[in-house]
Amino acid sequence: MKAHDALYIDGAWRPAADRDVIEVVNPADEQVIGRVPAGGALDVDTAVRAARAALPGWAATPPAERAARLTALHGALVARKDEIAGTVTAELGSPLKFSEAVHTSMPIAVAASYAELAATHAFEEKVGNSTVLHEPVGVVGAITPWNYPLHQIVAKAAPALAAGCTIVLKPAEDTPLTAQLFAEAVHEAGVPAGVFNLVTGVGPVAGQALAEHPGVDLVSFTGSTAVGRQIGAVAGAAVKKVALELGGKSANVILPGADLARAVNVGVANVMANSGQTCSAWTRMLVHRDQYAEAVELAATAAAKYADRIGPLVSARQQERVRGYIDKGVAEGARLVAGGPGTPHERGYFVSPTVFADVTPDMTITQEEIFGPVLTILRYEDEADALRIANGTVYGLAGAVWAAGEEEAVAFARRMDTGQVDINGGRFNPLAPFGGYKQSGVGRELGSHGLAEYLQTKSLQF
Repeated sequence: MKAHDALYIDGAWRPAADRDVIEVVNPADEQVIGRVPAGGALDVDTAVRAARAALPGWAATPPAERAARLTALHGALVARKDEIAGTVTAELGSPLKFSEAVHTSMPIAVAASYAELAATHAFEEKVGNSTVLHEPVGVVGAITPWNYPLHQIVAKAAPALAAGCTIVLKPAEDTPLTAQLFAEAVHEAGVPAGVFNLVTGVGPVAGQALAEHPGVDLVSFTGSTAVGRQIGAVAGAAVKKVALELGGKSANVILPGADLARAVNVGVANVMANSGQTCSAWTRMLVHRDQYAEAVELAATAAAKYADRIGPLVSARQQERVRGYIDKGVAEGARLVAGGPGTPHERGYFVSPTVFADVTPDMTITQEEIFGPVLTILRYEDEADALRIANGTVYGLAGAVWAAGEEEAVAFARRMDTGQVDINGGRFNPLAPFGGYKQSGVGRELGSHGLAEYLQTKSLQF
């Protein structure tokens, strides 16, 4: 497994200021597969200064040229897709087929979409007697999570580059090798020195230094709501822009008349994908009382099929956290119908696909984000009750509605307090905005809405 022993700053791989390292562990077998520098505040400062110096030139680069660099970046990612998939599998534990189908293909599609947007977006428009200019925000501090290591990087870096911003990326310490591959692709694409910079390190050191740095104009963070609050407070004190994509506790509402078997099976698959480590996973399945028993049986059967098909959780810490939630569910009176807190393998950070029935809206496993392969099934009395339960958390990132007809599903979805809703199994759209209501975040990613996060407006009056 290739790993750089340096940071990518100002167009070159450079040693970190200190010799501290982060060991990268394969969560499937607990073996160390690489070591990367644990960059600190001095390294972040060097990277931000490089990004600040490169900003005027990149911001002034014609959008067509920025689009050309993004097209080249897309090509470099395509050329490395097998290496990327293998790296994600090694450091995240994702099964190789899922790494190829999702962890690699999804960000490649997003990169392509921003190459096109950079060429077609109206960076200047007429509004009455004014000309409105859409200009880059400036230097972006991007802090990305481990659960979708390449997608989260591309979802921030691609629109920032398209907008004319420069970037300093601090990736999650659990999955830094994928970030290094992305830096290599950026270099191959001919992106000018200083426009993209990579500092690997731990969150409380490198991440905090990046969020606090006075030379950063926008902090784009994806991760826990708790850390998002801290970053928001720091940015607010400096009157600095933030984009926060935070936690989720998404509802999968199955209305009477829907295809119950399909809704349950797709819902279970959604929760088990990426071993449940997806902030938009539909972890709360809401079923009408008349269909509840059948839905529970279907879900238990479906979950059992994933016992040998999902990978481990990313770390021992995450495994312990998820098993703690399962224990909490049992203690609070929920009924286990599949899985449980036991470890299915002697080695690796695995958790069994788990399904809880007889869950109530006030239980901890209903209210808090578990971030593992754990599904809770709740019973509702009528549509008003279903809506109350669906909206009854502090989160509002995503969700799903199943109904006999599209019109009925859309009518319910319009009343959900969430940023994205799949209708009868809707497909992923890289051009549609993604982001949350309430404590699930501030701002949007993907498509033109994601590009807008990295732009600010100037109006010329005539």
